[in-house]
Amino acid sequence: MGVMIRIFDFILSLLGLCFGLPVLIIIWGLGLLDTGSPIFRQERVGRNMVSFTLVKFRTMSRDTASVASHLARSSSITSFGRLLRKTKLDELPQLWNVLKGDMSLVGPRPNLFNQAELIHARDVLDVYSVRPGITGLAQIKGIDMSTPELLAKIDAEMISTMSVVNYFKYIFLTVVGKGQGDRIRR
Repeated sequence: MGVMIRIFDFILSLLGLCFGLPVLIIIWGLGLLDTGSPIFRQERVGRNMVSFTLVKFRTMSRDTASVASHLARSSSITSFGRLLRKTKLDELPQLWNVLKGDMSLVGPRPNLFNQAELIHARDVLDVYSVRPGITGLAQIKGIDMSTPELLAKIDAEMISTMSVVNYFKYIFLTVVGKGQGDRIRR
């Protein structure tokens, strides 16, 4: 199953990057005007707890602390960033992470190394045995990193029930707008 998913990841991310290039360029340009630095890079916990650099479009001001989204203030999100988050377009650069093999299209969302409670809960349930993903069951259900035990449980459930059908189901549900990103505190 893992090899098949990796093949789907490679093909779909390559197609997404090729066909999405005009959109990526437009968002990059608008992001440059919005914050002066449209790309956001951050070290995240990957498969087997190995570090990798996640890339996204920047949605928060450049001086925002490097914390999980649910710990950031809503005032740190720019106007353009709100639009990117609402449409999930801020995630598009992660197709590069998928193409490289750091991530999968479907898997547990990659967390920061300073999220000790979530790391412990996921480690106990062997969630780090798979590549992190852009979307997954937790995102479809609206569960974010503010509830670490529940998130780890749902991630483990997704991993144990992963199939080609579920892989495409989670992608489809994400594309049509099901679920949400991490909450931002007010």
